[in-house]
Amino acid sequence: MNRTFSIGGVHPHDCKISRDCAIQPMPLPQTVYISVAQHIGAPAKPIVAVGDKVKVGQPVAEPGGFVSAYIHSSVSGTVKAIAPRADLAGNKQLCIEIAVEGDEWMEGIDTSDTLRTDFPDDNKEIIEKIRRGGVVGLGGATFPTHVKLSPPPGKVCEMLIINGCECEPYLTSDFRTLLEKGQQVVIGTAILKQALGVDKATIAIEENKPEAIEHINQVLTQMRKVSSKYTGITVMSLRKRYPQGGEKQLIDAVMHRQVKSGGLPIDVGAVVQNVATALAVYDAVQKNKPIVDNSITVTGECFPKQANLLVRVGTPLRAIIDYLGGMPADAVKVISGGPMMGKAISNLDAATVKGTSALLFLTEKQTRRKPESNCIRCGRCADACPMGLEPFLLNRLALNGRTDELEQNAVQDCIECGCCLYSCPACIPLLDHIRQAKAQVMGILRARAAAAKAAAGK
Repeated sequence: MNRTFSIGGVHPHDCKISRDCAIQPMPLPQTVYISVAQHIGAPAKPIVAVGDKVKVGQPVAEPGGFVSAYIHSSVSGTVKAIAPRADLAGNKQLCIEIAVEGDEWMEGIDTSDTLRTDFPDDNKEIIEKIRRGGVVGLGGATFPTHVKLSPPPGKVCEMLIINGCECEPYLTSDFRTLLEKGQQVVIGTAILKQALGVDKATIAIEENKPEAIEHINQVLTQMRKVSSKYTGITVMSLRKRYPQGGEKQLIDAVMHRQVKSGGLPIDVGAVVQNVATALAVYDAVQKNKPIVDNSITVTGECFPKQANLLVRVGTPLRAIIDYLGGMPADAVKVISGGPMMGKAISNLDAATVKGTSALLFLTEKQTRRKPESNCIRCGRCADACPMGLEPFLLNRLALNGRTDELEQNAVQDCIECGCCLYSCPACIPLLDHIRQAKAQVMGILRARAAAAKAAAGK
């Protein structure tokens, strides 16, 4: 039987209605708005000025700290403004506005379809190319990849795990990437394995994607004949279960190791990267191509034209919708991401970022919440929680503002997967309350850490 994680989880319907839609490049918009805060860590600092001419792949912002990333122009044109602009949630973020005047790429970027299978043996060179390419985790977290490839002293990676689960309902861009760019994903995996200095890498794919499992196995057979650098890479079929793609859940499924509260994957010898990240690593190292575009699933039962689009970073959401025929009359909500962990979009004039994975259109019937009733103490939310938490208790503590007890009961470990809300027969908005409480506790923890750091520096 295929492996899976050991605690909790639910089985929502796949709804992979765009799975047969090949990835198609979207025409360039008239203007792009490139945020300097599209990764975890410090925002990048603009290095261009209003009036500057830029080309595709040209750096327009440099890292603002150790945990930060380069940002590149996704088009060629003229910088029109560098100013705050509302993001998907309506929050103001500094953006570089570029009027599109063509598609001229920076010299040295290989835009051909030539497959490059050999790569440097120098790990520092690999990591520097990844850093310069602005590569971040494209599975949702957008953590700068070069930082993940440099474990702290005393921490050793034993296995690289490539996340090809795509367990969120509706999302299919990773699945299409495995089918259409499987060779590049495998080469990217080998490059990451080389950079980490590990012998083993696993590409983990859920069992509901048999075509992808078969294809990647075929690619691996071919690539092992090309070079010994591709040995040690295997495909692991995992049981269909949500949230299998969560970092800690995936490590549990693949390695049977649990990351402790407050711990990191490297603490148990693992580094996890997404399929799309492996492709971005291939592009950065083999093609000198930074992240200037990403694959986005556009879907929903009410959306007449399902699609997986290759979209330039900074493209306004409204431009994507208009390209596919406009907003459906019966759509009342648009979600960035999937229905379980995605966030409702409050501003369709916002632009895509590196980590944008999907636009999901939902009807009033799909979004209507059932009336909330009293908790019947059935324990289903606790059974479903993949982090082993007690959502019913966290909800009660949150409603009463008991932050000390929330921390003691590890609300900070919540991954906001929505399993508790999905499984609650009383339709209590558990995730809403717990998410707000988690944000408060995380603020307290950050303030405490800053105070301790300041005290140590005196």
